[in-house]
Amino acid sequence: LEENEIEYAVCGGLALTILGFSRATFDIDILIREESLAECFEIVKGLGYDIPGMDMSFKERAVEIRRISKVDDDGEIISLDFLLVTPQVEDVWKTKGTVDWEGSPMGIVSREGLMRMKELAGRAKDLIDIDRMNNEKD
Repeated sequence: LEENEIEYAVCGGLALTILGFSRATFDIDILIREESLAECFEIVKGLGYDIPGMDMSFKERAVEIRRISKVDDDGEIISLDFLLVTPQVEDVWKTKGTVDWEGSPMGIVSREGLMRMKELAGRAKDLIDIDRMNNEKD
């Protein structure tokens, strides 16, 4: 996405790890504007992501997810979840930044933005993550 100049911000478990709070994650969550979705799908198709998932909406459409997956060489399914910027997460989008990750720039939500998204998700693991971010030093 960086090479194609698409604005994005990694969020979810990978962002948590990048921010210094490691946790196992089974997908990659990426926050994007809806108008970038078709181009994002085209780009990741070239990386083998060609299994479309169902569109998902949560919290009265505060969280909109578009999933696409692939099967890796070991037969494992890897999913990319594109989370669309909605009015409820516009503040998260505005505070995104860039970090150097393994030698390349990567868009990422801010720590506060990640906490906001986890509050919206409200799952037990998200509440545990929020507690860790509030109580552990990164």
